[in-house]
Amino acid sequence: MPSEFSDSDLFKDDVAQKQRVVSVLLPLGIPGPYDYTVPDTLSVGAGDYVTVPLGPREILGVVWGEGSGEVGHNRLKSIIDKIDAPPMTHALRQFVDWIAVYTLSPPGAVLRLAVRVPGALEPAGVRTVYRLGGPPPARMTPGREKVLELAQDGFARTTREIADEAGVSTAVVRGLIDAGTFEAVELPADAPFDAPDLDRDGADLSDDQQFAADQLTARIEQGGFSAQLLDGVTGSGKTEVYFEAVAATLAKGRQALILLPEIALTGQFLQRFEARFGCRPAEWHSDLSTKERKRVWRAVADGTAKAVVGARSALFLPYPDLGLIVVDEEHESAFKQEDGVSYNARDMSVVRGSLGGFPVVLASATPSLETMANVWSGKYDHLVLPERHGPAVMPAVGAIDMRAHPPEKGEWISPPLLREMAEALAKGEQSMLFLNRRGYAPLTLCRTCGHRIGCPECDSWLVEHRFRKELTCHHCGFSAPVPRACPSCGDEDALIACGPGVERIAEEVVQKFPQARLALLSSDSLRGPAAHAEAIRQITDHEVDVIVGTQIVAKGHNFPLLTVVGVVDADLGLENGDLRAGERTFQLLHQVAGRAGRADRPGRVYLQTYMPEHPVMQALIEGERDRFLEREASMRERTGYPPYGRLVGIVVSGPNPQQVHGVSRELARSHAPQEGISVFGPAPAPLALLRGRHRVRFLVKSTRNVPIQDYVADWLSRVKVPNAVRVSVDVDPYSFL
Repeated sequence: MPSEFSDSDLFKDDVAQKQRVVSVLLPLGIPGPYDYTVPDTLSVGAGDYVTVPLGPREILGVVWGEGSGEVGHNRLKSIIDKIDAPPMTHALRQFVDWIAVYTLSPPGAVLRLAVRVPGALEPAGVRTVYRLGGPPPARMTPGREKVLELAQDGFARTTREIADEAGVSTAVVRGLIDAGTFEAVELPADAPFDAPDLDRDGADLSDDQQFAADQLTARIEQGGFSAQLLDGVTGSGKTEVYFEAVAATLAKGRQALILLPEIALTGQFLQRFEARFGCRPAEWHSDLSTKERKRVWRAVADGTAKAVVGARSALFLPYPDLGLIVVDEEHESAFKQEDGVSYNARDMSVVRGSLGGFPVVLASATPSLETMANVWSGKYDHLVLPERHGPAVMPAVGAIDMRAHPPEKGEWISPPLLREMAEALAKGEQSMLFLNRRGYAPLTLCRTCGHRIGCPECDSWLVEHRFRKELTCHHCGFSAPVPRACPSCGDEDALIACGPGVERIAEEVVQKFPQARLALLSSDSLRGPAAHAEAIRQITDHEVDVIVGTQIVAKGHNFPLLTVVGVVDADLGLENGDLRAGERTFQLLHQVAGRAGRADRPGRVYLQTYMPEHPVMQALIEGERDRFLEREASMRERTGYPPYGRLVGIVVSGPNPQQVHGVSRELARSHAPQEGISVFGPAPAPLALLRGRHRVRFLVKSTRNVPIQDYVADWLSRVKVPNAVRVSVDVDPYSFL
């Protein structure tokens, strides 16, 4: 990697400028920066955004340091121009380099995460608005009188805003502008973000909350890097506690980032933020328009966006003075980026805090085993909120043994759970049924010939979505209408839906409780944050009696009237079989259970299971989270799996199975045995065909003290891979598909 030079390093004389060579990192999957000469008309420093030639194209890049000198000066091309934008900070450039080394990704591919909105580097431009600035016109009309009455407040507006608010045509407004009654004012095109009001009082905190808040704010005042786990039961008020750390950070003039695992959680969160700070934070997630993404990027870069709430990619925004990261629901697998550069935003937040020298707060009711291992080793501080805030208490959790209490034939809700739901309805309370399976049915089967309808691009069955009347692959997005006849034998009316999805559960609820008002919450039924926010409002305002949903209802929501929660298939996650299956199932079901009884009415949770004796079910019923985590930790430590060992997943994929298997065999022959490292594979991936690509998997396992990235990088460098074949590396994999 080329050596750094100061951001203020300017070129001082003509001779030096003409000879100066800098390295420029491009947002492409290339091994490292390219050298370019600096024309004598430009002064550039590390972090500056520049445009450079690459073949026939002009491309955006970032000055990364001094030139490497590996290419002769006479063969180098010159930087075309420097972009007038705040340079990328030293901390962010360090972060890009660190992730590239850790994840075995090309640095340019990591840089692409930080410059994914190139249009944001362009000036925001201006917009023209109008306000009173001259005498009234000689001729008055009723329309003009309305406009002048509106304009007395002194606010500047666009012509359209004036016309709409006054109830006149834009021609009336234009006439007043031409008459000199209104004057034009140019304002920045980007609406500014409001500054959070730090004088507003926060929530009344309990003693435990106040102690935790004091510890967090003390870390802010102390400065420097630290990592804290804010470990509180569901409903304990973790958000209000870390809001105090956010307030302390903003009071020091620094920026704060709050990461949420899913867009669906932002609705209620934004309301709580606004109640605490008097304004909304800047948002960053995939549902933003291109225009809004540019606005947020620019406001973060110039420091006017003080508080940011976003998904994992918000880590790569150009903060000039980041002073705090909060990772809410830190255990969530949604923080793991699977495609492209594989990184875990929780772990990278800790790295970002360490490089930037500021605190990081991880918040959860069900912390990940990785985080708990860091707590037990003393690397992270541990702040505990053991009780729910206010009068609420934790719900009672019980198992319904489906062997003893089976549902009616063709149904999925057991009689005991139906009775509890009926009782809640009679009391004017709400109930919720949870099933982490989208659609109507996970499999469509021909009862004549046994044919199962699968995806042509993946090794998976197509899921029926009855409301949309189509079959869909949840891995690649392929969809097709539900056929009338079996594609294999041609028999009509022989196709049957096997197993339940949430749509089927909702259908059963309507049959059992026809008078109940139902809300179905899944990513298929709710498109975007606005639809999700409206559904949450309806539930909170008791316009809904029964909620049926997938994991988007499992966390972050507070429904005061929800007292009964039923998990339709509590064993579902245990069928996965990977090393985190038990941990993930416990976390998910604990979060689901935590939706019940969050106000002054006690909650009851029922787990429909065929394995009530399973350790996960027993831990949920008995409320023994810590004992469960200790058992999981002991098992992982004995077997050398994370967090007590290291894993790297390697997937070889391509459209031609012969090529894929050829590369896999060559890799198998090329790896060198090394103490502390085991290589498993090649073997077909669980999804051996995904998006039309055949897939073979290796798994590399090592002890903690082995530099596993060096081993993998050296191993892969020995094999020449055809262009059509892709070798993907996932350090610290979460998914084993």
